Amino acid sequence: MNIAIIGAGGWGTALSVLLHGKGRRESPPWRIRLWSYEQQSVDEIRAQGQNVRFLPGVTVPPEIELGCDLAWAVEGADLVVLASPSHVMRSVCGKLPRLKVPVVSVAKGIENETHERMTQIIAEQQPDAPIAALSGPSHAEEVARGVPTAVVAASRDSALAALVQRTFMTERFRVYTNDDVIGVELGGALKNVIAIAAGIGDGLGLGDNAKAALVTRGQAEMARMGVALGARRETFFGLSGIGDLIVTCFSKWSRNRGVGERLGRGENLKQILDSMVMVAEGVRTAKAAQRLAQKLGVEAPITNEVCSVIYDGKEPKRALNDLMLREAKPELSS
Repeated sequence: MNIAIIGAGGWGTALSVLLHGKGRRESPPWRIRLWSYEQQSVDEIRAQGQNVRFLPGVTVPPEIELGCDLAWAVEGADLVVLASPSHVMRSVCGKLPRLKVPVVSVAKGIENETHERMTQIIAEQQPDAPIAALSGPSHAEEVARGVPTAVVAASRDSALAALVQRTFMTERFRVYTNDDVIGVELGGALKNVIAIAAGIGDGLGLGDNAKAALVTRGQAEMARMGVALGARRETFFGLSGIGDLIVTCFSKWSRNRGVGERLGRGENLKQILDSMVMVAEGVRTAKAAQRLAQKLGVEAPITNEVCSVIYDGKEPKRALNDLMLREAKPELSS
């Protein structure tokens, strides 16, 4: 099996290590190619044997082939994994040769201009490729170190979902299948927005009660939007919904929660983003999610307040008060 991974950030690197570890036990061993958008990153990984910028402390085996040429990366590939950040997914897909092999999106986000999910963008740019999504509570730092993890492979084609499941599944990386692509992708994207809110609460010094309430109501907000777009509500109670939401709202590895925590402590967004190497997808997704909710006529109070803090400079304490003092209503009314 020949696998191309497009995107040498933390997640792309972690998946290359995972797939190499599985594939080296096969006969013949799998060929893993990892593409980076810059030569400097390739040179650093080769020289140091690890991705110091995005996944420090994790050995990148020398058998993993590295390069910056997209045509080279996908040449002879049986499977292509797209791990580029969501805001460059369209550009990267448009530069790839026309693919006819299965493509797996592992990016989590919504495109700002079109409000499209990643598999929708890929389908437009690569119309001949069968497409699946892989999502769930899976921080790269833990997956690369073999910490037990469970995720979901989503495709309307059950055979394709099963192929992705077989390819990625190991004794430490369990993969389930789901045919609700909309729900799985939206869960992965929208939870980043809620995680920013959770981080703001951490920065304000709020307690466990507040975070439990936020996560619970955030899950309801995610499900409302998903159902309005044709997803199944129960998907948001699974790994790609509440599972990913929990890990992103509580984990020390969560970039989105970290951004929120610094906002809650009084830093401005520009200061925070300028100091970060990795991408916090929720910052861009928040605006896309807000506009999508408005278009759908879906109530999204947490998303709205996150946008107000990020883009309008609203004081986090005021955003908290406005959330708490909304009109009283039954819990299960929406």
